[in-house]
Amino acid sequence: MANAQPAFKRLLLKLSGEALMGDMDYGIDPAYIRQMAIDVKEVSDKGVEVAMVIGGGNIFRGAGLAEAGMDRVTGDHMGMLATVINCLSMQDALENLGAYCRVMSALPINNVCEDYIRRRAVRHLEKGRIVLFAAGTGNPFFTTDSAASLRAIEVAADVMIKGTKVDGIFDKDPMKYSDAVRYDEVSFDDAIQQKLGVMDTTAIVLCRDNQLPVKVFNMNNRGDLMRLVMGENVGTTVK
Repeated sequence: MANAQPAFKRLLLKLSGEALMGDMDYGIDPAYIRQMAIDVKEVSDKGVEVAMVIGGGNIFRGAGLAEAGMDRVTGDHMGMLATVINCLSMQDALENLGAYCRVMSALPINNVCEDYIRRRAVRHLEKGRIVLFAAGTGNPFFTTDSAASLRAIEVAADVMIKGTKVDGIFDKDPMKYSDAVRYDEVSFDDAIQQKLGVMDTTAIVLCRDNQLPVKVFNMNNRGDLMRLVMGENVGTTVK
């Protein structure tokens, strides 16, 4: 039975940069980001403290640039800057809906957003502001999944929620196989050993070692984020 009150006091929502493309080939689809902002604001309006991390794959992906011959560190720095662009676009969408929002960057870019300071981030959350963590960890060779795990642990989130294009974690790719079976729950060790593709290994180990549960859901299903936050059986839980 769903809870009358939200199941979590503080959460971190991780979205991929590719999600912001909507039906476009690259960049940011304003209609899609507005709909995502509506879903996030509804959760925030329930009194849940919401932090977010957004990838940069819709603009630049450091690893892909490195494979094409670019210096990996340079490529990763470009990818970090792409996440700043995405966070600023999400901030704009949220503020247009009347939400209070802050972007905090692991790379100092004082003219466009705040520096990431953990205590200040926690204070923003306590005041009901939606906080977007940009520029990953500020270090190359770390994915935004790892950054999301790290930030969630640092601000003492109750859960990390990862939005994907499918309804959770499956035993095989549901986009390719119609008989793919969705898991209601998997352990962190099984996710690693079976290579279920939830997140990269560093991110999973961070969550496992700090007892941070992860929920994976389909962010394209309108209302699923709220249902998940209210305690309904949505997506897959990794714990």
